Amino acid sequence: MRAIGEFERATRAERPFSARVGDMVATQAGRMWFIIAHVIWFVTWSVIHFRINGGFVSEPFSISLLSIILSVESIFLSLFILMRQNRSQRESEERNHLDLQINLLAEDENTKILLMLQALCNHHHLAIGKDPEIASMAQQTHLHEVIEELKTHLPVSE
Repeated sequence: MRAIGEFERATRAERPFSARVGDMVATQAGRMWFIIAHVIWFVTWSVIHFRINGGFVSEPFSISLLSIILSVESIFLSLFILMRQNRSQRESEERNHLDLQINLLAEDENTKILLMLQALCNHHHLAIGKDPEIASMAQQTHLHEVIEELKTHLPVSE
């Protein structure tokens, strides 16, 4: 567990400055204080323009300025979030590959253990050593056969 934690910390530390800033912005944009700050900003903007105009008179310049500010903010927030999602997806794919490799190693180890147990059972003339299910489980798993089986039986996504 420590090795995995160290690997995660090292990976995060190696991120470029832009990625760290992007992660910070995306993280903060998803917090409640960010929403509250925007509500305060909109209310303040509305109150100021209400007092300046003496009522809710639509002043084209202030509405256009607010619209431009919000559009630019939305663009940048979207880009920061997309950057973070792309990086998260890459990290997830790397973890999936590591999981697959560990699972394949575990499959090989389990097969060897079953073969050894089967040999011990046969040596001691135990009936379980002749169990066909155990004999089937003790056979080497061939990755290409599993892949072909999956291709045959899994639905195709469109």
